[in-house]
Amino acid sequence: MSTPGNEAGRRAKVLGAVRSGLGKQRGAGAREAVEVRLQGQLRHLIPGRSRQDSEHLKALFAEQLRGGSATVLDAASEDDVPRVIAAYLRGQNQPLAVRCGDDAWLRSLDWSKEPALVVSNGRADPADAVGLTHAVAGIAETGTLMLASGPENPVTVTFLPETSIVVLRKSDLVGPYEAAFDRVRERYGRGMMPRTLNLVSGPSRTADVGGRLVTGAHGPRRFCVVVVG
Repeated sequence: MSTPGNEAGRRAKVLGAVRSGLGKQRGAGAREAVEVRLQGQLRHLIPGRSRQDSEHLKALFAEQLRGGSATVLDAASEDDVPRVIAAYLRGQNQPLAVRCGDDAWLRSLDWSKEPALVVSNGRADPADAVGLTHAVAGIAETGTLMLASGPENPVTVTFLPETSIVVLRKSDLVGPYEAAFDRVRERYGRGMMPRTLNLVSGPSRTADVGGRLVTGAHGPRRFCVVVVG
């Protein structure tokens, strides 16, 4: 008859054999090895295209995004952001009204430079046509925006409106994914993460039905990135 003690003994024997075969330690040595691994943030192989200077990374970032049907615009400075956004919306024949969360940096922008542009705060609802988000980081390797959820930048603002505009400071543009996750650790502190991190590389697209490409099936139809600086 099997007993809990026998079961535990057999389990320990099997796991011990596996551990021995892998050359793994146990006890204090194993804990120390794990701590060293967590502190070290070891890197995998980084593609060469991700290890370039800032101007080459910016060009790669824009090229990758445009290849995925996104629009990439430059704003010379923070003061230029309202004008760039308003010009884009006019060019797309979209309403001059945007929804954004409670992001401190977005709030600090001088929106009065574009009196016709109405900026509302809070989570998006189905009536909102344009959402505005501030990205934690941009990843040049694949032309991807890293968006952290929270009251500052609600997920609904990115995915519910048919037009999504993301503002990225050039100083937050990095080469590989590993560097982007470093930015998240710096922002939230070690051992902490936002509830979700969304990685977005363009407007919503799918060809699941009949092999026909459809834009805006489960997200925004238009995706615009404004790089500041």
